[in-house]
Amino acid sequence: MRHARRRVVRRVTRLAAVGGLLLGGAMVTNAVASEPPDPSIGVPYSARPAKSMGTDLVSRLGTSRTAGSWVDSAGRPVVAVTDEKAADEVERAGARAKMVRHSMSDLKSATATLRSAPRVPGTAWALDYKSNEVVVRGDSTVSASDWSRLTDVAEGIGGFVRMERTEGTFTARVNGAQPILSTAGRCSAGFNVTDGTTDYILTAGHCGPDGSVWFADDRGRDQVGTSLKGSFPGDDYSLVKYDSGRAGEGADVVAVGDGKGVRITGVADAEVGQKIFRSGSTSGLREGEVTALNATVNYPEGTVTGLIETNVCAEPGDSGGPMFADGIALGVTSGGSGDCTAGGTTFFQPVTKALTELGVKLIVAKQAGGTGASPAPAASQGAASPGSSAPVTGEDVSGLLTRLTDPRNVGPGLLVIAGSLVALVATRWIRAEQDRKAYRQHYSATWG
Repeated sequence: MRHARRRVVRRVTRLAAVGGLLLGGAMVTNAVASEPPDPSIGVPYSARPAKSMGTDLVSRLGTSRTAGSWVDSAGRPVVAVTDEKAADEVERAGARAKMVRHSMSDLKSATATLRSAPRVPGTAWALDYKSNEVVVRGDSTVSASDWSRLTDVAEGIGGFVRMERTEGTFTARVNGAQPILSTAGRCSAGFNVTDGTTDYILTAGHCGPDGSVWFADDRGRDQVGTSLKGSFPGDDYSLVKYDSGRAGEGADVVAVGDGKGVRITGVADAEVGQKIFRSGSTSGLREGEVTALNATVNYPEGTVTGLIETNVCAEPGDSGGPMFADGIALGVTSGGSGDCTAGGTTFFQPVTKALTELGVKLIVAKQAGGTGASPAPAASQGAASPGSSAPVTGEDVSGLLTRLTDPRNVGPGLLVIAGSLVALVATRWIRAEQDRKAYRQHYSATWG
């Protein structure tokens, strides 16, 4: 019976890896609850994110005269403009101007029309500044009839809406690198944040409902904290409040594998064309590029808007954690399609919006020669690096990561089958000692 159950669950897990069926979210950072508190390691980030030249020009010229900005392969900012006067202003500022037909107002009007149409799970759209189009994508779950109806809507908008079918499915994903676990799912921390009194983990909102209790191990012995202030769908972010109240040593570091990490020194908005990095237990450290902003994704669980679209690959197990470049925090993984063999699309919740909505500040590394964090630089242009290296301190996670990423582990499959029921009762039974034992027995049976 046990072997038969494992065969069934392994089949579910294999299907999830191909089609993106797993729910929840997870990736990688250094947020280990057992580390000793040391508030001097990091300081709250309080400065406003710096704007890049392109973003600043778009803001000054307005949405009727521009249609977004990006950085080219040489690292030079490019601004899409709709008139010659605006082009002259861009060139005088030192950026490159590109004349386009449709303004940002036109592009946003198109997305508003798409949002007003009947919702089709498995679809997504984003603003492609470089082509001056709105790109609508439909995954393998979208029926021919639904795609045809959405195509009719796009044709009614105009010729600047491009329709594309994509393989795989758009899903919010579970599992992770340095994980936090509960019966609501398995996720990873994104970035450490603080409200000035208490420290929290910033992660994906689809990881679990408010009240979910999270552990750093798969036996329920090392409790990390409790979810609160989650937003999903609509947005995709939430906080996990540390039980100790402190993130501890290494709060300013995100892990990238092999005991190595990257120090986080600030936060900024992503920019189209920017080179970025993300790390996850399934596919490791990967790099890619921001391809669009203000993306909308119609997940099966609901619609999420305002996301960062990238061509960095990801797989089930990579969602929920940090996206960054040059040590600057940019996003937390929401979901996507494809894999790291064939490639795909991955979406991220912007960190800047999450910090604003949640009323918290990013914990960052001290600046050399100072006592506080300096303002973040503009979004990276051209080639980028993950950031300055740092050792990952705290508990030895290598053994835990090996167990959690072992394909013989059957936990994710069972979570898919029973996750919705368990999530409803998780917060009621997990705190009691008797139920802690049941929790440990559950993972002892399901994680091999």
